[in-house]
Amino acid sequence: MSQTGTYHHGDLRAACLRAARELLEEDGSAGLSLRAVARRAGVSATAPYRHYEDRDALVSAVAAEGYRELAQHLAAAHPSPSTPDDLAAVSVAYVRFALDHPALFRAMFAEPCDPTNEERVAATAVITEYVRGLVREAFPGADETGALPTTVWALVHGLAFLHLDGKLDSSSPEVVADQVRAAVNALFTASPALGPGGTTDE
Repeated sequence: MSQTGTYHHGDLRAACLRAARELLEEDGSAGLSLRAVARRAGVSATAPYRHYEDRDALVSAVAAEGYRELAQHLAAAHPSPSTPDDLAAVSVAYVRFALDHPALFRAMFAEPCDPTNEERVAATAVITEYVRGLVREAFPGADETGALPTTVWALVHGLAFLHLDGKLDSSSPEVVADQVRAAVNALFTASPALGPGGTTDE
């Protein structure tokens, strides 16, 4: 339902973001445009341009909201993960967020947006730091700024999209959780055997 009335300073941006989120949930990214957001928010077609230069800027703002919500969701699963079981729990929460918010998740990671958008950069930095902290605690001695955090994120992120795209069974939360935990445990099972350069010590 369209909102009506006059928006005061500071309200228009929130109204546009709320409208964009509603459109994403209803129609996916195909239905997301500044004009559609204006209609949904009940404002003039030019009003959203006061805050968003173009569609990419709008998507960046939506993505930033999503990153902040994802960070909160992961912290709720475990604020300070430090063990393989903790990492598995956080990974399950990550995939669950994607399945519970598929349109938002795709907007966050699969939609073109402005890579220089300060709000988006700040929000993604929170996720990056969380992953680095997780690696620092769960993999003692590992370089938290090196390839391992990327590897961990890529594994969990890939699992999220494999479930979203129907390539893995997502028939129930329990099935999803079991698959994610098994994948994370496989990482820990394999990693002790690997030395520098992926070879074992003789």
